[in-house]
Amino acid sequence: MKDEEGEAKAKIFFVAYEKLDVEDVDKRPITFAFNGGPGSSSVWLHLGILGPKRVLLDDDGKAMAPPFSLVDNESSVLDKTDLVFIDPVSTGYSRPAKGEDPKQFHGVQEDVQSVGDFIRLYTTREGRWSSPKFLSGESYGTTRASALSGYLQDRHGMYLNGIVLVSAVLDFQTIRFTVGNDLPYVLFFPSYTTTAWYHKKLPEDLQSMNLEDLMKESREYAQGPYATALLMGDRLSGEEYAGHVRQIARLTGLSEYYVERSNLRIQIFQFTKELLRDEKRTVGRFDSRIKGIDREAVGDSPDYDPSYAAVQGPYTGCLNDYVRKDLNFKTDLPYEILTGRVHPWNYEDYENRYVNVGDTLQEAISKNPYLKVFVANGYYDLATPFLATEYTFAHLGLDASLRGNVSMGYYEAGHMMYTHKESLEKLGEDLDTFYDQTLQLVVGE
Repeated sequence: MKDEEGEAKAKIFFVAYEKLDVEDVDKRPITFAFNGGPGSSSVWLHLGILGPKRVLLDDDGKAMAPPFSLVDNESSVLDKTDLVFIDPVSTGYSRPAKGEDPKQFHGVQEDVQSVGDFIRLYTTREGRWSSPKFLSGESYGTTRASALSGYLQDRHGMYLNGIVLVSAVLDFQTIRFTVGNDLPYVLFFPSYTTTAWYHKKLPEDLQSMNLEDLMKESREYAQGPYATALLMGDRLSGEEYAGHVRQIARLTGLSEYYVERSNLRIQIFQFTKELLRDEKRTVGRFDSRIKGIDREAVGDSPDYDPSYAAVQGPYTGCLNDYVRKDLNFKTDLPYEILTGRVHPWNYEDYENRYVNVGDTLQEAISKNPYLKVFVANGYYDLATPFLATEYTFAHLGLDASLRGNVSMGYYEAGHMMYTHKESLEKLGEDLDTFYDQTLQLVVGE
């Protein structure tokens, strides 16, 4: 990438898949995909769900014994769309140009501009301005995708057909456990319940319920009595407080003793450490079905996320092998799967407030009422829980005539729900439906 004076700014690594036997490329959709972090490469979407190959895991999403391997991905969307997987600067093999300060790419707006300018450049060089265009982002990549919906419209006049958001976070207030912000306690609550149910930590009457009915009960308590209790704060009577202690313990699998001493508020890492403490096990943040083993059973937070450890090795090994042997790309650089080199991330435009790009997405849809959004949610995702996503979209401010532009899918898996075989297949089917329905609006399709 170069600036307007022709000076090199960065080298962006990407992997593109294009269908060759296309009579009219203007009718062939193209999807630009990326993951999150900040600091993540695009390997997860690339070798997890969208691309033609996927990392082989067991059916529950756990790693097999190394070395690891790829298999054909029958759930790939390559039959629906061309694909371009983008590694933002400092991730994957992407690097700043010689002499360029990497900090100019490491921030909310800086990142949107550099990725957006790459998308414009690729679209121009490959002659894809008349092709239907989609974005696909995961985790912080959903923040990026939502912000890009506005940047591409306003800066480059590029209107999108669709956006796929996998494990979305558009409003950071929904996931930040900070003093004075009670919202995450409410929005994480049903995910605590599903996790406790999976690990058989609930009372017998709840444990015997099917997952959908159980979530309904947990949602109703979280969004009703529990939310009201947190709003009341110290105004709760002793009897009311004790009643909530009992109900929180009942629906989370935690002890009343622990809930009472937590002042009715259970932070994410406290939960992942506490739920299976009596077994000397922890549960994952990205996928709470996965158990971990800490050095000691004491403490307030796990030593590591076992659900990330379950996928880091397989995805790293397979990517490094694939780009060299199959794609014939040679380099001695390390492929930065998930790097801390992008930090500190610049949130200057959101100083003294939470990052929230929901208004950008709302405006993009209002300006372009043909823009459709699909959101994939994992029931066992403790990074971006499904109720937080529902809350965000319920507060997006979309006109009633445009609310149908957003659809959601739910999966009995975690943050990267495609690591779970059954969820991979369901997500693939849901994406096929989303592309088909969105492209029906394109003239000539």
